[in-house]
Amino acid sequence: MKTFEELDLIQPLRRALTELNYRTPTPIQAQATPPALEGRDVLGCAQTGTGKTAAFALPILNILGREKPKPRPRHPLALVLAPTRELAVQIGASFADYGKHVSFRQTLLYGGVGQGKQVHALARGVHLVVATPGRLLDLLEQGHIQFSGLEVLVLDEVDRMLDMGFWPDLRRLIKHMPKQRQSLFFSATMPPRIKELSGTLLHRPVSVSVSPDSPVVDRIEQSVVFVEKGGKQKLLRKVLGGREVDQTLVFTRTKHGANRLTEKLVRGGVSAAAIHGNKSQQARERALTAFRSKRINVLVATDVAARGIDIDDVSHVVNFDLPNDPESYVHRIGRTGRAGSKGIAVSFCTDAERSQLRDIERLIGCSLSRANEPLSEEPPREPTLSPGTRPSKRRRAAKVVSGGNASARPKQRPSGRRSRARRRKKAL
Repeated sequence: MKTFEELDLIQPLRRALTELNYRTPTPIQAQATPPALEGRDVLGCAQTGTGKTAAFALPILNILGREKPKPRPRHPLALVLAPTRELAVQIGASFADYGKHVSFRQTLLYGGVGQGKQVHALARGVHLVVATPGRLLDLLEQGHIQFSGLEVLVLDEVDRMLDMGFWPDLRRLIKHMPKQRQSLFFSATMPPRIKELSGTLLHRPVSVSVSPDSPVVDRIEQSVVFVEKGGKQKLLRKVLGGREVDQTLVFTRTKHGANRLTEKLVRGGVSAAAIHGNKSQQARERALTAFRSKRINVLVATDVAARGIDIDDVSHVVNFDLPNDPESYVHRIGRTGRAGSKGIAVSFCTDAERSQLRDIERLIGCSLSRANEPLSEEPPREPTLSPGTRPSKRRRAAKVVSGGNASARPKQRPSGRRSRARRRKKAL
């Protein structure tokens, strides 16, 4: 399939794709969408940022637009499960974009917010539910949703859901679903346990893969910098001051580390915000909105919180801490180099993290380039100040001193030893 025109899509979908300037499908869309439109089960392996959402959204919207079913209270026709609320929000937005000329109802179900509006939407009746496993299971056990009329099930980023420990919740949810359904599974990596899972939940699936040999996109320039543990923050400032550094996503291993690093960056005049699981949903959405609109240039995130970040303009990804599992590295760097653009991924590695580096290089099948300096050798630029932030008095004073001529600078007084020697010499 070379163009979307070759697909058997209803006219409202064709119109939306034209308005979105979608003409040539990505590889995963070209391989996965046709069998999904035919009602086949699909097992897709593709990196983040390759257009997986359209591969399952278009077939679902095609059914809803063609058959025009009436929504039934608490009985959705299609269900999309995602590992995090950020990703669920992004998927919901994509359905709204692709289906803007299709009459359908959808609702998002995720934790971190009250369930009242979600329960009301289900009672009113929806065609599509996009949910995280935990909140969906809660509402199922409370009787607010049923799956007897479910026709399509989508699991997005299956590997991440298993890594986050969602398999028990998934198993309990799937037990309540009809066996006669269409299932679409998508994952950035394909470890053995996902293949085993697909063998039990999918019926004669069509397997598609965009990059079976390497899970890392070629257009991302990857490097590693060896550094002492106490030197990471200084090194990060060098990276942020390098040339062509625009929007930067920085990964830490812990939520506490993300908060602490963000505070130090802001105190240093860098416009930054943190996003992690302990942040409220409203705070996370505000940080993402500010990052998308470039009101802040640095977003410090943990692995779980960053799963829903889908921004085309991320120029750099910095692994401030290397992840404990190599698959997370693949997901992290996949946040740059999106939409056909090039990206740069820089990883900091201490002696204690060398084993994680070896695991990453074993997974991606190559060694990361070693670098003493992560970017260019041009002097760091002045950091972007956060809105409302003024340089400290000490920094302003230092700038006044350094900005004048040499004669205007205060003369250094000689040390006590040299002063005494000169006095003795004069005395002689």
